[in-house]
Amino acid sequence: MFGLLSGAQAQNPLQTAIHVWVADQDLQQAKISMAIIDADTRQLVASWDPHALLTPASSLKVLTTSTALVTLGADYRFKTELQYDGTIDANGILRGNLYIKGYGDPVLGSDQMEGTDNLDGVMQAFQQAVKEAGIRQITGRVVGDASFYSGEPVPASWKEEDAGNYYGAGAWALNIHENFYYLPFKQSAKLNGEPRALDPYPPVPEITFLSEVRSGASGSGDNAYIYGGPYDYNCPVKGTIPLGSGIFKIKGAVPDPPLMAAQILSKTLGMGGVEVVQAPVSKKEAGGPGRKVIYTHYSPSLQKIVERANQESVNLYCEALLLAIGMKQYGEGSRGAGLQAIKAFWVDRGISLDGNALIDGSGLSVDNRVSSYQLAQIIRKIYADPQLWPLFGASLPVAGKSGTLSDMLKGTAAEGRIQAKSGSMKSVRSYTGIVHTKSGRSLAFCMIANDFSCSSYAMRKKMEQLLLRMVQE
Repeated sequence: MFGLLSGAQAQNPLQTAIHVWVADQDLQQAKISMAIIDADTRQLVASWDPHALLTPASSLKVLTTSTALVTLGADYRFKTELQYDGTIDANGILRGNLYIKGYGDPVLGSDQMEGTDNLDGVMQAFQQAVKEAGIRQITGRVVGDASFYSGEPVPASWKEEDAGNYYGAGAWALNIHENFYYLPFKQSAKLNGEPRALDPYPPVPEITFLSEVRSGASGSGDNAYIYGGPYDYNCPVKGTIPLGSGIFKIKGAVPDPPLMAAQILSKTLGMGGVEVVQAPVSKKEAGGPGRKVIYTHYSPSLQKIVERANQESVNLYCEALLLAIGMKQYGEGSRGAGLQAIKAFWVDRGISLDGNALIDGSGLSVDNRVSSYQLAQIIRKIYADPQLWPLFGASLPVAGKSGTLSDMLKGTAAEGRIQAKSGSMKSVRSYTGIVHTKSGRSLAFCMIANDFSCSSYAMRKKMEQLLLRMVQE
């Protein structure tokens, strides 16, 4: 399975440890791919089926985020424009429409991202810009313009139970509040009781929830799932939330973020004394010439967006980066163009991704396929790049210290010595990054496990023990 070993590998205690590790009873039916490369000598020091193409989950994010840092630049900022067409007469009447023109910002109106205005702040800035432009009434409508990008907001292979939840929110040219809403429930005090769904925030007009949510044990956490997807306003909600006497919030994916942005701004303007005569709409087709820009909002730097994308494994950010890469390289903000650009980027650096299945930029699709050797080589090349590594390395979670690895191997010899992107979904676990060994070596590595028979938590613990062993090198 693992191919022929070199003499150095055969005598390598780390290779022996891998042989023992894969003999675990829980891994007998599993697919395992593992590659460990010395970052200085570039030698493959230990491996297991390193060229097998497996589902990597969020380890795939290293492809998207590293490519974005180079292609777009660490200082790149997404913009969002407030535009209008038609004319403004002496009485402040805009005889035309007001547009929120999106250019792919994934953090517009976010309450999660430091350094950007939240939803209320953005809407107040837009309202102020409208008033400063002398507009007191709009005879047309507020339009959420998502025409800068093309294609569907989510891949067809994303699961329905993912696409309806916050982590499966699609990416549009106009995103708002990270394309998710909070759905609060009034908890039930009885086990298997029926908590009551309340109104979502931000408000999502016309959405309906068909709740089958029940009360689980106290402290059982969020085990509720919202089913749906883009443009689907009838959303079943299933699963459990903990019993209790308060309010418990889950998060769902907004069906049409450009429309929601237009709806919220239209309402904000009305409350501020600017009448909007017609109902808000969203659009994906390109508009005609002649619009005037009255305000431009800028995102935090791409470096900051990449940091949160990798630290907290934010799928939306990586999907937005994928579209931005496609637009920059080929003038087409589509998933296909972005993936083509990523493949070309790494071919130029000596790594072919031909034959791989790359479906998205976040790793959420179960149909993605890459090998551990490819990802380990990519990490090694990033680590060797004196311009890229300081930026990219700072975005990776550190074992026992930060991000998704903050509680991993805490209090062990590995704490602070592993910088890695993790990946997890049903029957998938992966880690990709750099191990700084006790002897001073730097090892670029990737380990991927698919179809294991134990729990995901148990698989994580098994991988942690192997990572701890790598630190001892």
